[in-house]
Amino acid sequence: MNIDWAALGQVFGVSLVVTVAMVGVFTLGIVGTSRTPQREGQPEGAVAATSGSAGTSAVARTLGYACYAVCAAVVAYGINLIVNG
Repeated sequence: MNIDWAALGQVFGVSLVVTVAMVGVFTLGIVGTSRTPQREGQPEGAVAATSGSAGTSAVARTLGYACYAVCAAVVAYGINLIVNG
């Protein structure tokens, strides 16, 4: 059995970069969909009086959902690569 170490290293490197990037994008999605405004005089870490995502700006929410869509597209592409491989 002959192992192509260069190809194995490339697969490892690309997998590592894509994994770290997807974790970052998913984290941005979480932050974008869960951010609430800080009110004046409210202690740091206190829960805002708004319910649900009413305090989240529309732009942040939209970008958060776009991050989720990017993650779903990358997962679908990976499944496509495995199936049609």
